[in-house]
Amino acid sequence: MAGTSAEEEGKYPRPDNTTERLEIFSDGVIAIAITLLVLDIKVPQPVAEGGLFEAMAEEWPTFLAFFLSFVTIGLIWVAHHSMFQLIERIDRGLLFTNLLLLLFIGFLPFPTALLAEFAREGGTNSHQAAAFYSATMAAIGFAFLGLWKYLERHPELLIPGVPPENVRRSVRRSLVGPVVYTASIALAFVSALACFVVYALMAVYFAWGPSVRALLPGRHAAAKDPVSADAGDADAETDA
Repeated sequence: MAGTSAEEEGKYPRPDNTTERLEIFSDGVIAIAITLLVLDIKVPQPVAEGGLFEAMAEEWPTFLAFFLSFVTIGLIWVAHHSMFQLIERIDRGLLFTNLLLLLFIGFLPFPTALLAEFAREGGTNSHQAAAFYSATMAAIGFAFLGLWKYLERHPELLIPGVPPENVRRSVRRSLVGPVVYTASIALAFVSALACFVVYALMAVYFAWGPSVRALLPGRHAAAKDPVSADAGDADAETDA
């Protein structure tokens, strides 16, 4: 009987619930999405003799849209990496929630191309392109918020010692992105160029890593628990 049990265990190994495969797959999707952005940058044609710089300057929406989307996807990758440093194991629900985030990230090169093309032309098309880009960014924000909400409901997936109130603070801070991007949909129908400013400001905000840093022990804990505070500072340096 014992031999049969061992044989069955050999046939049906325990499933791997670590984060490694999820992170590898996510990194691959993000890398492909960020690479596809450059395909929309093309050599200007035709170009008069000595007019290359001028022709390139006329393509500023393409370069700006590429830069903003590249930075945004890069910051998402940094935040995603930092988040999963604090996740000990995964389950099926987290896999599907993460897959939803990757869906919108993989789609981002298309609204980026629309924004680059029609922002230069102006008019109604430029407003609609900016609104579509904002909607896509809002979807990414809500998907990332979904990851935090899932971790809030399933704290057992996190590494030991993460306080529930820190997770709730991460949820609140991650609300900023989807709320601002949703508001920028309305702004797009007023000024597509103003949306570029909003996108840049949001990139600066996310560069700070607010939602992940909210999980780290606060500096006010130094007086109460110097050991925990030192560990928190070490994590903060890693996150930076």
